[in-house]
Amino acid sequence: MAKILPDVSRTFSEYLLVPRLTKRDHTVSNVSLATPVSRFKKGDTPKLSMNIPFVAASMQSVSGSNMAISLSRKGGLAFIFCSQTIENQAAMVARVKNYKAGFVVSDSNVRPEAPLRDVLNRTKATGHSTIAVTHDGTPHGKFLGIITNKDYWEFEDDLDMPVSDYMTPVERVIFGKSGINLHEANILLHKNKKECLPVLDAAGNLESLVFKKDYVDHHNNPDELLDEDKRLVVAAGVNTHDYKERVPALVEAGVDVLSFDSSDGFSEFQKEASLWVRERYGNKVGIGGGKIVSAEGFRDLAEEAQLDFVKVGIGGGSICITRTQKGIGRGQASALLDVVEARNKYFEETGIYVPICSDGGLANDTQIIVALAMGADFVMMGRYFAMCDESPTPKVSMNGRMYKPYWGEGSNRARNWQRYSDNASDSHLKFEEGVDAYVPVVGSLNDVLGVTLAKLRSTMCNCGSITLRDFAESALLTRISEQSFVEGGTGNVTVLDNKNSGE
Repeated sequence: MAKILPDVSRTFSEYLLVPRLTKRDHTVSNVSLATPVSRFKKGDTPKLSMNIPFVAASMQSVSGSNMAISLSRKGGLAFIFCSQTIENQAAMVARVKNYKAGFVVSDSNVRPEAPLRDVLNRTKATGHSTIAVTHDGTPHGKFLGIITNKDYWEFEDDLDMPVSDYMTPVERVIFGKSGINLHEANILLHKNKKECLPVLDAAGNLESLVFKKDYVDHHNNPDELLDEDKRLVVAAGVNTHDYKERVPALVEAGVDVLSFDSSDGFSEFQKEASLWVRERYGNKVGIGGGKIVSAEGFRDLAEEAQLDFVKVGIGGGSICITRTQKGIGRGQASALLDVVEARNKYFEETGIYVPICSDGGLANDTQIIVALAMGADFVMMGRYFAMCDESPTPKVSMNGRMYKPYWGEGSNRARNWQRYSDNASDSHLKFEEGVDAYVPVVGSLNDVLGVTLAKLRSTMCNCGSITLRDFAESALLTRISEQSFVEGGTGNVTVLDNKNSGE
């Protein structure tokens, strides 16, 4: 007969953190949110860590190249979705990898013989007031000079005259040489009181531009996640169907971390695929997988499949209906606690630490904090990031408010047939495990993430912790009743809408 687990399947909303002693050094400025992504032996340093414990899900409506760039610059990772052609996904990975913070490939260029009118048109089209002049008008042609909107007057100068009559020639331009780092480039800008610094190779060809305004931007992103070559770290999702073709293309494009995308990862398919990647690439690329909801599943993926990290959660996402469609899953809090206990036991037995990613079941910032307190090394989210400006879907106006489309990878809209069928010729889903919906636009990733990180750091101080490991080891949680939940909200008062009250 079937075995029944004695415990009730519980969610994050059923728990609260009990404050611990806050000492003098438990201040927000002292909090470190660094967290491991790759498995490591006791006493060793993980090959790859993040600076914040947040990753964006491998979904069409969440993780494109813009999200991957933005989140990596904040210290996290976005797993570029795999439900697209191998070529398209590899191109997205390459775009992130080729992005060099502070070093901009010029996308507004003209030839010296071009009419001044071309400069004006490019400035109006792109908003860029600084334009590089190269011999062939390309981003990497021989650099001949630079022209800005300060070099001409739109309504006074003859717009049919050549750019060469108005530009500052290369002989009078302060430039940097190939190999210069961002700090050195900014010193040149400051010393020479310039707004833009062209960077040239040994042959005098234009490599990139460094702008004064990006100096401020760089200081606003101190947690950028960079590899040893100072390039952004990039992650991507893969499946267990075409991984033998997809993974090599992604590795060639520069991917740092892979994660198998499946609603249920406790399978021999995922184990075989993981071992195939490990055999061919060793530790060159990180490998994550799941999802699982039990200690048994963790052991299989951590020990047998040799994954770097394991994702926990089935059916807890806001657009996931796996539980209602197939009757499988587990309350996210119960699943996470069970897997964390198994991970800690595995660490005691082997001395190998395998990071855990809590995926799904996170409806608000409080639940994110509870998940980390319960032992998740980082959390994976879809809806949270889908609502940001940087997600790949277009904004849609409905009833006077802006929304973005958001759909599950198990929905018909995703057309992700491979994920659910052993038959490659299938071209439709027999049933859906995800829904097609809309989420409100909440603004830029920078603003949204800033609020969540501030709450997390503050809570950690309340709980007497300044590292995530400390937080998970010393957190004290209490189960709450329905009335406790009600009591925690506002009651017996009229809440004013500050936006309409003049405050």
